Order: sequence, then structure tokens, then C-alpha cells
Amino acid sequence: MAVLVALAACLVGPAPAAQAAVPDSPAVTYTNPIAEKRADPHIFKHTDGYYYFTATVPEYDRIVLRRATTIQGLSTAPETTIWTKHASGVMGAHIWAPEIHFIDGKWYVYFAAGATNDIWAIRMYVLEGTGANPLTATWAEKGQIKTQWESFSLDATTFVVNGVRYLSWAQRDPSVNNNTDIYLAKMANPWTITGTPVMLSRPTLSWETVGYKVNEGPAVIQHGGKVFMTYSASATDSNYCLGLLSASASADLLNTANWSKSSTPVFTSNASTSQYGPGHNSFTVSEDGKSDILVYHDRSYKDITGDPLNDPNRRTRVQKLYWKADGTPDFGIPVADGVTPQRFSSYNFADRFIRHWEYRARIEANVSPLADSQFRVVTGLTGSGTVSLESANFPGYYLRHKNFAVWLEKNDGTAQFASDASFHKRAGLADSAGVSYESYNFPGRYVRHYDYLLQVQAPSTATDRADATFYAQ
Repeated sequence: MAVLVALAACLVGPAPAAQAAVPDSPAVTYTNPIAEKRADPHIFKHTDGYYYFTATVPEYDRIVLRRATTIQGLSTAPETTIWTKHASGVMGAHIWAPEIHFIDGKWYVYFAAGATNDIWAIRMYVLEGTGANPLTATWAEKGQIKTQWESFSLDATTFVVNGVRYLSWAQRDPSVNNNTDIYLAKMANPWTITGTPVMLSRPTLSWETVGYKVNEGPAVIQHGGKVFMTYSASATDSNYCLGLLSASASADLLNTANWSKSSTPVFTSNASTSQYGPGHNSFTVSEDGKSDILVYHDRSYKDITGDPLNDPNRRTRVQKLYWKADGTPDFGIPVADGVTPQRFSSYNFADRFIRHWEYRARIEANVSPLADSQFRVVTGLTGSGTVSLESANFPGYYLRHKNFAVWLEKNDGTAQFASDASFHKRAGLADSAGVSYESYNFPGRYVRHYDYLLQVQAPSTATDRADATFYAQ
């Protein structure tokens, strides 16, 4: 039998070149910022085809909602005030961090508020909305979410794992000298927790304790049988950043031993892209449902005069969240304002992406840092219906060919550079669902990989065309 199999293999000949499947998560792009002066953003995609957006307003006095059929559409969608702070007493000050959820046929908004006689008596509260459209729904106050202590508490979020609904939030333990820890409990109904809450994380690491000892703003995303919880740490200035907790979805989530915590932050300020203090995030999904989207706020400058809480310029931003081969999230960097970047995987080497390494362009698997493989597709430096590919982590640097090898170099403003860094975007030469890039100044030559390095060559064989085809992700 073995001899027959070997003979058949010889007669059939060598196996055809490997071909990648069209990615499960094709590229999506947005233009940032989504909303100026909107902090602690929460975007919820509902089954009615609308995205619902709420956030903290800098006046800290009301809860606002927008809706649109696209994430980008939220930037110009009209805003409705659905609730205003009380004139006196509780819920009369510091209206912070609203989130909107749809649970068992009704809308719920979770938010934090102080009192007029003590603006720092921050507690968590719930509104219940009846009606198909929350912008026009009838809203009723369900009151305060009671926890194990009557202490500073905020940033409630709710999620379901294996049919069980949980609440996570940030709260100050009165017996500990810090600001807030992250807690988790099951829910009896959308405004009531049940059982004894457990502490998942306390700010003890150096990057969690800059300015203030803070863990706050939990947000949950599930992927590949795992539960991932981001949280924000340190003061709300440029030191603000995201940490990550993770657990198996099949584990007892109320057993703290089942959670692991990142030793370093997963999302931080980036001077190259002029993004500072990224944090208090939420997650949503792209319009086609195939990409996870990170929603967060930051500022476009580092230095703040006075208390950061009095600075109104935190703004809502979005970018695609990627997943590593091991199933963990890769947040990358907060990308520059403007159009968000894409990644380009090889048609015939599915796990390899275009990246720059020591300024040489190549394809490689398991790219780290992620931003080395992210490029903004912008209007070509020559115009003329062309495009240029700008590095995500080196703004102002573009892929260009030089002696027909492709490099990442800084735009020197010359006509030669503009020509070398401009390409015509074509349907993929090996698959029209992909993309190929034809040189602007050498028509007929395309960006292709050869020995994993990018070149600009004229394709003549099926292999050449496969090497010159990429999928945007």
C-alpha cells in the first residue's frame, strides 16, 4: 500500500502553492476622533441595526445619547439628553461614565454620580428605559446599586458569560490606602447584585499608581473561550493606560485564582502619534460584525494645566482590535488622528504580514510590535488617483521603492520620493478579493515578496502574481 501511495504521489506531481483563505476579519477603517469632548465612551451595537453612543460630558451634568447605523456616523449624529442631574441631593453632581445596555427587552444606563452636598460621594446608579428607541424612551430611576460598602464607587459595566449576568465596577475599600479596586459580582436583576463581591485587581504595580492608586473602568470582551477584562490605571492625565485581566470562560469567575493580570500595561500614551492618556474603554463590533473595535478616550497633547478632571478635551476614538495567534488581544498603539491603519497579509503565506524591520519592508508572522505591520492608506503623494502607505508608528514615513527594493523612509518632500512612494491600488492579481499595488513610476511593476522581502517587480508567473497579492485586515 505504501508503494502505491508513493507512486500515486509521483504521478500527480507536487502539491500546488499554498493559498490563503480570504480573512475572516477584513479591514475596516474609521476617521478619528469620533467625538470631541466626550470621555469614558461606550458604544453599543443593537439588533435594530443602530449603534448607540454615550459618554461623559465635560460639564458632568447630564447623560446624552446618539445613534447611527455606522460607527463613523456617530460623529455627526444629533445628540439627545435623556437625563439631567438632580437640583439637590444625590445624583446632583459629577455625572460620570454612562453605559447603555439592552437587557430583557428594556434599556439600562449605568452611571456614577455625586451629591450636591458632597460632590465626591460618588456612587453607582441605574436608569431603566422603556421603548424601542432609547433616545425617545421613557426613563425611570432604579436607584443606587448597593455593594458591600457605602464608599466611593463608579464605572459599573455588565456582561454575560455562559448565561450568567455579572456586574463589574471600581470601588474604594475603606480599609485600604488607595483609590479604587476592580470588583465582580453576579446580578439578581439589572440594578441589583447578589452574593459576595470579589476583588479582581488592586493597583499595586508601578504603572497603576502614578499620581493616584487607581484601577477603574472595567470593560469585557470574550474571544476563543476566554474572558478578557480591560481596566484603566493611574491618574487621568498622560499616565492613564489600560491593563488586562483574563480568565477561562468555563472557570468560576468569582474565584480570583482563576484570573491572571498583565504585568505591563497593554495600551499606553504614544508621543509619535500624539495620543496621550488612552483609557476608559469599551468594545463594540464593526458594521459587518467581523471585527472587534476598541473604543476609548485620550487627549492630543501631553501637558495639562491644573486638575485633569477640569480639562474638557478628552475625545472619543476607535480602532480595530487585533488578536494574536495564541488568542490574546493585541491593542497595538493609539493610532494617529485621521484614517485608521490596516494590515496586509500575504495571499500565499496566510500568517505573514507586511511589516517594516530596521526600515526594510518584508513579510513576517507574529509581528511584534503590532504597529510595525500597520499602514494608513492615504491619498498618494503624487495625487493622480494613487495611494501611499504611511507607517502607523512612524507618521511621515512611507513605503517606497529604491533600486526596486521596498523600504520605509521619511518623506523628504522631493518629487522622486513622492513618485517612489505612490502606487495604483489594483484588484489582487491572484484573487480579486485581495489587493495589489502597482508602482506609479514603473507601470507594470508591483509590490511583491521574494524571499520574504518586498520588491517592486513585473509579475510574469502565477507565483509572481500570488506573491504580489495581499489581503487587507
